[in-house]
Amino acid sequence: MSEDQEVHKAKMQQAQAEMRAKVASKEDAGRGLVLVHTGKGKGKSSSAFGVVVRALGWGQKVGVVQFIKGKWKTGERIFFKKLGEVDWHTMGDGFTWDTQDKARDIEAAQEAFAKGCEMMASGEYDLIVMDEICIAMRYDYLSVEQVLEGLEARSEKTSVVLTGRDAKPELCDYADLVTEMTEVKHPFQAGIKAQRGVDY
Repeated sequence: MSEDQEVHKAKMQQAQAEMRAKVASKEDAGRGLVLVHTGKGKGKSSSAFGVVVRALGWGQKVGVVQFIKGKWKTGERIFFKKLGEVDWHTMGDGFTWDTQDKARDIEAAQEAFAKGCEMMASGEYDLIVMDEICIAMRYDYLSVEQVLEGLEARSEKTSVVLTGRDAKPELCDYADLVTEMTEVKHPFQAGIKAQRGVDY
């Protein structure tokens, strides 16, 4: 073994020992976690659906409640419908700039959240995704207080992923994990429309 390889091996052995010590010092939460995917960058929902795939891989029961997007056809919705293993509820009437009806938007958001609360409290689900709920909160269709109450009342086993721009600070404080997607570059800014299979 060359000197360079020996130095590399020694470094990796030290890194391995340090990582194993860190892992050994941690404990299982013994409960479901709350994850928030927010920020102006693309990938919030995409990341959440990646978590769905991971949970399904372990044979877990998964539910999705979509706010805002309405009847918009997306690749993930088509895929999971074909798969038939996700309890999927798309309950919004569409993007707020399309409906232009605040009362209707509030009603749709409240109905979607009621469905989400029912699912969270049921004890039937290992994972629930509330896609674009942060947008509903941004427009005050849902209050921070009611969302936190719903999360607090969830089954102990249930993890929840909440997505959307402008997550409220109180929600971020409550969550176990908060990831902020940062936009560095986006094809839309260069005049390119959203692409099927990449953006939706």
